[in-house]
Amino acid sequence: MKKYAIGVDNGGTVSKAAVFDMEGNEIAVVSRQTPLITSRPGYNERDMEELWLNNCICIKEAIKKSKIPPSDIIGLSVCGHGKGLYLWGKDERPAYKGIVSTDNRAWQYPKKWTSDGTLEKIYPKICQKLIPSQQAALLAWFKDNERDVYHNIKWVFSVKDYIRFRLTGEAYCEATDISGSGLMNVKNACFDKDILENLGIEEIYDKLAPIKYSYENCGKITREAAELTGLLEGTPVLGGMFDIDACAIAMAVTEPEQLCTITGTWSINEFISPEPITGTAISMNSLYAIPGYYLLEECSPTSAGNMDWFINNFMENEKIPPGKDLYTYINELVSSVKPEECDVYYLPFLYGSNRHSLAKGSFIGLTTYHTKAHMLRAIYEGVAFSHKYHIEKLLSARKPPESIRMAGGAVNSEVWVKIFADVLGYPIETVTGVKELGALGCAMATAVGAGVYKDYKEAAENMVCVNNPVLPDKINSEIYEKKYKKYTAITDALESLWDSFTI
Repeated sequence: MKKYAIGVDNGGTVSKAAVFDMEGNEIAVVSRQTPLITSRPGYNERDMEELWLNNCICIKEAIKKSKIPPSDIIGLSVCGHGKGLYLWGKDERPAYKGIVSTDNRAWQYPKKWTSDGTLEKIYPKICQKLIPSQQAALLAWFKDNERDVYHNIKWVFSVKDYIRFRLTGEAYCEATDISGSGLMNVKNACFDKDILENLGIEEIYDKLAPIKYSYENCGKITREAAELTGLLEGTPVLGGMFDIDACAIAMAVTEPEQLCTITGTWSINEFISPEPITGTAISMNSLYAIPGYYLLEECSPTSAGNMDWFINNFMENEKIPPGKDLYTYINELVSSVKPEECDVYYLPFLYGSNRHSLAKGSFIGLTTYHTKAHMLRAIYEGVAFSHKYHIEKLLSARKPPESIRMAGGAVNSEVWVKIFADVLGYPIETVTGVKELGALGCAMATAVGAGVYKDYKEAAENMVCVNNPVLPDKINSEIYEKKYKKYTAITDALESLWDSFTI
């Protein structure tokens, strides 16, 4: 009997389920969107029940599309966006809407904790800087602003832990996700009452479910979930992981020498280390999916999601030449402007910033001469510049890599991948044959948990194929180095202005 695994990936707006065999072949993929609810500036939420049902539909349709008998599926695991907050209530219902990782309502709390010395007290344990979309900040916001919701909390979940809970009825916090929440002693891999007391949310301690690892069994598909998903009742459900871990696993990032970048809504830039690296410019240490390693991360919601916004708002009625799709047309527009000819700069801060917490998305330098092609190229370049800002911080604490592995929306564009290579100045490697890397990482967790492979390294050897690298162009890299200096000068000059803005 051939074996198959299902990986489920919940991003900020789209949920996907994919069926894989044990060689890493993507058999079938189904996706559904759960609309964002933006009731106020800075608020980004989703209906938790609708999200759950969309996950069920994705799983059921993926099984149907694959034509694989459910009895051949050895298990399932879930990954999802980090940060954010999905609360389960004492009344056995969602306690609030799901809050995604681009939410900025709690921006004042990290600022306060940094200025009043709280972060300094807890940093040796949490090994990370605090940001508005972490569970720590959001829970403090609920305590101050939504007391009824706060007192009704039974479980504190990340998105993938919530979906897994609905599949199994068993509550767990998986290590890779919860270790980036600001609530956990990362060095000891445990929850810590002292951390919560310093944050002023000590009541939450009993609402934090037991910690499991990505490949550990976290229950089985219930009868209700089986009816909704088409899976067999009793199918094992593994821990799963933070989506950036899942993508890294699916890119075969198994050694500290490697470095990868992920271009989704968030700009994720990371490498792994046998020890946490603290006291540096690096903002985040969390537990990696491979035991014994930490994930060193520099991130912000400043990546490819900016292009989705531009397309949805300014290109819906675009007249595309016959025989071409929208993305081919966009790449042609971008390619029609040379790097040295584009003197428009784009700050990719629509959903948040890696500079000032209140910074906003901006085009700088527009004149009547400039066209949509210049604006599109500026977005491609601005997103790459934002990744470079993070990667420079990572490289301040380690040796340069031989190449950088890249995943996310931008890898679907050869033009954008080439811009990344030229801006970063390193060869860029991508993974071939699979579009849903997060889901593949989940399938690999299932394969390891089921004993098909002894560990992630062996799973990667059998399930991942890395493409030949895209090499940087020396002349273009020199041009981009000058442009990057201007980009950073612009962001520096605007720092004092953002204080006058609100979310």
